[in-house]
Amino acid sequence: MRLTKFTDMALRVTMRLAAAEQGATLTTQQVADAMAIPYTHTAKVVARLQHLGVLEAHRGRGGGLQVTGFGRAASLGWLVRELEGEEEVVACEGDPPCPLRAACRLRGALREAQQAFYAALDPLTVGDLVTSPTGPVLLSLG
Repeated sequence: MRLTKFTDMALRVTMRLAAAEQGATLTTQQVADAMAIPYTHTAKVVARLQHLGVLEAHRGRGGGLQVTGFGRAASLGWLVRELEGEEEVVACEGDPPCPLRAACRLRGALREAQQAFYAALDPLTVGDLVTSPTGPVLLSLG
């Protein structure tokens, strides 16, 4: 299974913010620069993560971005599911539909593999991702 670039960026942005000291805020530009992601993409990622309740964004002087308590404790499996959507790995019902769909075993096997992928991510939290050695490296960026 391959994650979209959007999900990859969202995970990296979340990790960078989760590694920050408690109460510290970073601007979208600072996060974009540190994670080598274009600002416009970062802004879209931030908006989605804010909508999910993973990040808080405060405008104005002294504002910035922070990971919420919910975001820090969020299951990595949940977050990836939210970002990727619930679509199957293959589009059997696409246009045109696959001629094997009525008797194909591949679809079920891929669905099981996708579920196993998410199940492996479920026990991990965002907070788990930023423990040493990752956290110090994230803090040294930008």
